Amino acid sequence: MRKFIKVFTLTIISIFIISISVMGIKQRENSITQNTIATSTSSLSNQKIGWGIKRADNHEQPDLGSKNKELINKYQGIAMGNSEKKYVYLTFDEGYEAGYTPRILQVLKENDVKACFFLTAHFVNTQEGLVKEMIEGGHTIGNHTVNHKSMPDLTDEKVKSEVMDLHTVVYQKFGYEMKYIRPPRGEFSERTISITNSLGYTTVMWSLAYDDWDENKQGREEYAKKKILDNIHPGAVILLHGNSKDNTNVLDEVIKEVKNMGYEFKKLDEFAK
Repeated sequence: MRKFIKVFTLTIISIFIISISVMGIKQRENSITQNTIATSTSSLSNQKIGWGIKRADNHEQPDLGSKNKELINKYQGIAMGNSEKKYVYLTFDEGYEAGYTPRILQVLKENDVKACFFLTAHFVNTQEGLVKEMIEGGHTIGNHTVNHKSMPDLTDEKVKSEVMDLHTVVYQKFGYEMKYIRPPRGEFSERTISITNSLGYTTVMWSLAYDDWDENKQGREEYAKKKILDNIHPGAVILLHGNSKDNTNVLDEVIKEVKNMGYEFKKLDEFAK
């Protein structure tokens, strides 16, 4: 009996020592991982990139800028698709609801077109019905961060919270896991795109846009149609803002005309490089 107690006691002590050792190793591994991430992030450029494009004529693909394109490609982002396939990708930025999204969703449904809606926390928290309608309609929901702040101005931890706090809310409310992100204001850096990549996100920019976001510059429907239709091109990632009355009013006509021109609307999940 004494021998048994002795063996049992030694066994317990051994298990305890091994457990402490394993915990120590894991703590060191976590510390090394965190330090590695911090070091790799701090070594990356935080030069702010404001996304812009140089339009081309005759429905040719625009110039995205060699450095900008190189960085997007390095981190497997999306900005413009295959030049030889007449596929286009429709996206909307939705910072807040201005009363037009229900009509936008109706037009998309009538034309059997799926889009990606990049949402802020304000939109998600105040328009749950519309977000649910987007998801149930087969559209893609993208992350436009909690507060729509320029990410290069934020610390690493703040970038992560701006992204993941919204990610968590959308998952908790709708059971939907987002995987695409559009940097607020179209501003990012290599540091920030590296961080969002590490969070499982693909950065989505654009190759076709116009000054549609200003609510004081509405009432230019012919201008809106011309800007979109004159600049449509193979692989176009189209950025429209959901707070634009003009976009809402011309959307049906624009979609039909783009289809008549031989283009096919695709989801981001079907993106062809």
